[in-house]
Amino acid sequence: MKNQLISGVAGALCVAAHAIAQTTVPAATAPEANQASAASTVRVQGHYDNGVGSSDAASEGTVTASLIANRPALRPGEILEFVPGVIVTQHSGDGKANQYFLRGFNLDHGTDFATFVDGMPVNMRTHAHGQGYTDLNFLIPELVSRVHYRKGPYYVDEGDFASAGAAHMGLVDKLDAGVAALTVGEHAYARQVVANSTAAGGGKLLYALELAHNNGPWQTPEAFHKSSALLRWSTGNAGERFSITAMGYRGAWHATSQVPLRELEDGRLDRFGAVDPSDGGHTARYSLSAEWRRRTADTLTEAHAYAVRSSLALYNDFTYYLDDPVDGDQFLQTERRKMAGFDLSHTWFGRLAGRPMNNAVGVQGRFDRIAPLGLYATANAQMLGTIAESRVSEASAAAWFQNTVQWTPWLRSIAGLRHDRYRFDVASSIAENAGKADDHIASPKLSLVLGPWDKTEFFLNYGEGFHSNDARGTTARLSPRERQPVDPVTPLVKTRGAEIGARSEIVPGLQSSVALWRLRSGSELVFSGDAGDTEASRGSRRSGIEWNNHYVASRRLLLDLDLAWSHARYTEHEPAGEHVPGAVEKVASFGATLTDLGPWSGAFQLRWFGPRSLLEDDSVRSASTAIAYLRAGYRVNRRWQLTADVFNLFDRKASDVDYYYTSRLPGEPAEGVDDIHTHPVEPRTLRLTLRASF
Repeated sequence: MKNQLISGVAGALCVAAHAIAQTTVPAATAPEANQASAASTVRVQGHYDNGVGSSDAASEGTVTASLIANRPALRPGEILEFVPGVIVTQHSGDGKANQYFLRGFNLDHGTDFATFVDGMPVNMRTHAHGQGYTDLNFLIPELVSRVHYRKGPYYVDEGDFASAGAAHMGLVDKLDAGVAALTVGEHAYARQVVANSTAAGGGKLLYALELAHNNGPWQTPEAFHKSSALLRWSTGNAGERFSITAMGYRGAWHATSQVPLRELEDGRLDRFGAVDPSDGGHTARYSLSAEWRRRTADTLTEAHAYAVRSSLALYNDFTYYLDDPVDGDQFLQTERRKMAGFDLSHTWFGRLAGRPMNNAVGVQGRFDRIAPLGLYATANAQMLGTIAESRVSEASAAAWFQNTVQWTPWLRSIAGLRHDRYRFDVASSIAENAGKADDHIASPKLSLVLGPWDKTEFFLNYGEGFHSNDARGTTARLSPRERQPVDPVTPLVKTRGAEIGARSEIVPGLQSSVALWRLRSGSELVFSGDAGDTEASRGSRRSGIEWNNHYVASRRLLLDLDLAWSHARYTEHEPAGEHVPGAVEKVASFGATLTDLGPWSGAFQLRWFGPRSLLEDDSVRSASTAIAYLRAGYRVNRRWQLTADVFNLFDRKASDVDYYYTSRLPGEPAEGVDDIHTHPVEPRTLRLTLRASF
């Protein structure tokens, strides 16, 4: 399958390059954050800001709003697939956070990949369902102005969860024209969005409202209802800017989670059926954030502040009748959270012995209060009893310093040091698990940028980072279910990463980058919200190579080809084996974006997600998944546009996610059955959008 895919992609690139007229690549000014660089930034057809001189690593880049608007997405979370090498899937209801994969990680719902919206963190630490839980359903894609991505722990202003990478999504301040759109599709899918901006109070007022519903292809209709709203006021210019943004989101759904493969193969369960149709959930998220930026000839000051209030109730049943042969194993996870924080940085631009230099300092702080944070036994979404209930306060503070010097026209250095301190306070219904813990960690960083020579530059990057563990694991003495003794986990786990990379524009119209990387983690300890305790694991090492290509075949056609290979192993030997279960190994994606072909436009996206080890000894592996999306758009006139999106174009019967574990169905042995549990991709689905500008 892999060879067929790569051959097909290579063929498509060659045909398109031969058929389309000569390339034009406009130039743009380098970002202000890289003033010490003498190179200029090159933009590819307005879709990427990834040119030579625009970043500090080969694996760093920016996707702009024009590309985001021109590519179809089945779910809001798939906006992260614009980050090369990222795979976004789902193993339950659409209202639940997606499953993410990158650089040899099964990131679960966000651990080791940090996500931000206008400087506001999305990852939820000490979350009811999973550490780093990243739910992007509150995001309205039409308002995203850019996605700036970084991979590896090489950036001094990135802290928790950013070892594999980070994505910073920015929102627009204003729209060129108001937009109203209606989307309808199969399985009772409907979405309405209206957004506009207007002058107000000496600035600009942006407002948006989104309503959506979807049943999905499931035998138990998902009945996913969501509503999102945004209100933003901004003012300023290139020298000084201020904005304040309010966002709100609510969602509720029924879930069809992964099912045992044995039930599908024996025909006892439909591919889109559920073992427990009472799974589901509801969630809400409200936020208020502010951003201030001031630039003078010699300084740059940036400040972000945010406050978030969120809640979640999630019913899941993954093992059926393994633990409780009478009432079943369904459980409820709940949390109510208040979160507040800030991020402040100041940069001085100057010279060192005549050489361009800047120094930057920053401080960051965050406080989470989660109360109650609960795990309960349920049956058919009805409460049976409390497994564990906690009230958690988690506070963190960080300070960092970075120095950047342009030593010669072809050598730039970026050196920095970061220090983080955490404090955990847990009050638990299990007295032995209550307590306090604290930890701190220092993270040095160093990068060298060489070039450019012949429109080619080279990167050497090293950095140390970390991820935090769930606060409950730092004070736990008894496992919540079995009440067996356990040891508290390390609060902050160190990671170390290095990367060698290059970016080149030597071929006219082609931006190409390659990165050879390595990452070591002190442990793979993860607090399991499903069980209420910590899953013991070992340290790990990961390495890989990524090759990313953006080719402007003409002013109308952009082609993308991204390939990634990863190798993940535990560093400590055990008889079970050294493979890291679920670790992504091979990823390939190909995209073609066609614009301004008269009234027509279109896009094609293919992504291939290779097989993965499901057990430490590699004796059981998942299947591979290849999914294609297609978009065709027709502009009726300057005001009206009609778009057709087809998801899973070739109607592949593939899996979104595969797991291997023990479960028990009625009539099976008391010890259960070891099996693959799979969640199918949705079948071929058509959605039509009518969009009006006003």
